[in-house]
Amino acid sequence: MSRSANQYASSIWCESATAPGVRFEIARVSFGRRMELARRIREIGRKAEYLDAGSEVREKIEGVVMAAEIERAYLEWGLIGVEGLEIDGTPATPQALIEAGPVELAMEILARIKAECGLTEEERKN
Repeated sequence: MSRSANQYASSIWCESATAPGVRFEIARVSFGRRMELARRIREIGRKAEYLDAGSEVREKIEGVVMAAEIERAYLEWGLIGVEGLEIDGTPATPQALIEAGPVELAMEILARIKAECGLTEEERKN
């Protein structure tokens, strides 16, 4: 009797709903990757909470910037590859998509990464 080995893929490919013909590869969550992500966003999150609680306009703006930095950290952590997209005539890379790619696609990928992390709707808002 033969046993087949368990198989696990550390990433998944997704077809884009916002950019037909584009697909992207995102990391699946493991214990170690979850810890890495938590470390990346911990300090940004603390500062964002502090600034968001402030009453000054400047503090509110800084809070919005910090929230965007957290989203960027998720993208840098979870986006592994992109296929079917060119940016300025060059095949897209994860970094190029973050820096100069279509916002709608970046937001779609961000939502998929957060879903893969198993975040609740309230956690996704933060």
